[in-house]
Amino acid sequence: MHEIVCPHCEKAFKVDESGYAEILKQVHDKDFEKQLAERIKAVEDKHQLDIDNAVLRAKSEIEKERDKLKSDLANSETAKLLAVANALVPLTAERDRIRGDLDRVANKKEIDEMKLRQEFALQLQVKEDAITHLRDMKLRLSTKMVGETLEQHCETEFNKLRPTAFTKAYFEKDNDARSGSKGDYIFKDFDQDGIEITSIMFEMKNENDSTATKKKNEDFLAELDKDRKEKGCEYAVLVSLLEPESELYNTGIVDVFHRYQKMYVVRPQFFIQIISLLRTAAMNALQYKAELQLVKAQNIDITNFETKLEAFKGDFAKNYDMASRKFQTAINEIDKSIDHLQKTKEALLSTDRNLRLANDKAKKVTVKRLTRQNPTMAAKFAEVSGDETLQDDDD
Repeated sequence: MHEIVCPHCEKAFKVDESGYAEILKQVHDKDFEKQLAERIKAVEDKHQLDIDNAVLRAKSEIEKERDKLKSDLANSETAKLLAVANALVPLTAERDRIRGDLDRVANKKEIDEMKLRQEFALQLQVKEDAITHLRDMKLRLSTKMVGETLEQHCETEFNKLRPTAFTKAYFEKDNDARSGSKGDYIFKDFDQDGIEITSIMFEMKNENDSTATKKKNEDFLAELDKDRKEKGCEYAVLVSLLEPESELYNTGIVDVFHRYQKMYVVRPQFFIQIISLLRTAAMNALQYKAELQLVKAQNIDITNFETKLEAFKGDFAKNYDMASRKFQTAINEIDKSIDHLQKTKEALLSTDRNLRLANDKAKKVTVKRLTRQNPTMAAKFAEVSGDETLQDDDD
């Protein structure tokens, strides 16, 4: 794997060998020409600086010799001619030396340019050989081996970041084929409270370039959507190296929402990025999920309360019915008791009347009445009461 730093945002991302080789292939010509031009310009600048310095030195020597000639000419014409002749000798030598320096600079420039071209040509050949080697290695792999290599690549990339970026995440192979099919991997992430942040069903697809029948990404989307729904995942992602010449899929991350909800097709180098993007988006909605979870819990509590209330009402109705029947029985018994007491009351009232009548009759009893038509008893009462005359109260 190679790590590339974006010159604009300064963020680093990783690409595999094939992706790296493709990037190099796309930019090496422009980069080669740019670097070569920069190196040639640097050499030319240096050579021009050497030439300028040599010219300055020559001018300085000429000025010195000119001053000397002026001094010598003041003495005599002969001395003047001699001085001129003597002055021309070093000037001629300096001119020859400068010409030699210029020739050497020009030769050195040509040599440096040649070396640079040879160096860049060698680097280019090394890169071309690496690309050829990777292509040959891919051709030697079977379709199944390429697919397994892609799965291993994705699993390795995820496990590199698991301890730091995905401490609560689950990323394992989908081994549940009870429904007749299964995806390759299932990703699920949770917060500290165990609430699910997001979940993704992954499918990894690739094939050998020498395979006679070329598969397309479209061939796998319907099955992936089915697996996503059956396994209860929120998103579906196809990590694919199919259709390598497609400009659409080579953009990196492509949503296919117009065909299947919440589904993406990505190149392998964007495997971690798609997880991060979906996870970040889900984190923004986590508060709403927590509130929804609370509402669901409240709804469950309300449902349980209503269920218990209905059960209480049912039990209360049963008890009320039983109590009502017993109450009615008690009322009936009370009514019977009242009837009995009424009869007893009437019997007592009748007895009272009879007693009053008897009392009245008792009050009317006299000795005279008792001894009426009973001479014997009259005589006895007469003896007891003396000579008193018995009178009839009724008289």
